[in-house]
Amino acid sequence: MFLRWLGRIGKAHVVLAVLVFAVLNGPGNPRQIGDRLQIALPSIAFACSVLNGSGGEYALRFATMMIVAHGSKHALGQAPINIRPDGGDLGFPSAHTSAAVIGASSIVYECFTANPVAKALIVISAGFVGGSRIDSDRHDIWQVLAGALLGWGCDRALRRDSHARRKLAGWLAPLGRPLTTLRQIALRVMAKAKPGS
Repeated sequence: MFLRWLGRIGKAHVVLAVLVFAVLNGPGNPRQIGDRLQIALPSIAFACSVLNGSGGEYALRFATMMIVAHGSKHALGQAPINIRPDGGDLGFPSAHTSAAVIGASSIVYECFTANPVAKALIVISAGFVGGSRIDSDRHDIWQVLAGALLGWGCDRALRRDSHARRKLAGWLAPLGRPLTTLRQIALRVMAKAKPGS
């Protein structure tokens, strides 16, 4: 019965319900809400990508973004741009913001092609993650903006065919079979959830 109901309400409603759950499930301070959203947004994007048959491509973009974000944090060492407002290091760029933005960009591009309200709420959620990092003194505005640009850039640039993208795809090719199996399982569950099934 639950699966039939789920099939009737549509993708946008499910995604928005997951976001509401992420916001309301736990302490309500901005930092912790941002922490939950930075996991929820890329997770939702991955689920949408798997259902659309592009889970491997999303995994490639996300892995590249994380490697670049954390690689630059370590490469910059004690450079002033890498120092967090609270005095810590490894601050440039904000990986929380990168993860939220790559997730939001992918959701807007792949899941909601005709739902402007849902798109706006997804983008606002990603913006909230960046704001929560500033509010908690974990990052400054430049670290957050760099994280947002990195997340958006990886999502948009790595969709195009290029030598770098083909090389990364070759490295991640072993993930293809499990993602295809996951997609098939998800499609079977959704087919059972549709009314009249």
